[in-house]
Amino acid sequence: MIFIQLYLVFINLVSGIVFTYDKKASKSKHRRIPEYLLHLLELAGGVFAIYILTYILKHKNKKFNFKIWTWLLLIWWLAAYYLMLTCF
Repeated sequence: MIFIQLYLVFINLVSGIVFTYDKKASKSKHRRIPEYLLHLLELAGGVFAIYILTYILKHKNKKFNFKIWTWLLLIWWLAAYYLMLTCF
């Protein structure tokens, strides 16, 4: 179980860094991170950091399609984590 928790900490740090970079790139008109890559990071477990950062950084929080996918992946990960806690 400790390996899963360490993995989630790591993937959320990486996701947070990538999401913050995308916010800075959007302000400075540099090359952006594609949304599908952000969603892949969410699917990999980084949804917790990205969800929180959408509101802290005010980035992609008005894009309905992005929010729907983030919410679905957040619910999926919360359910998966709950099942891991109860089964192991």
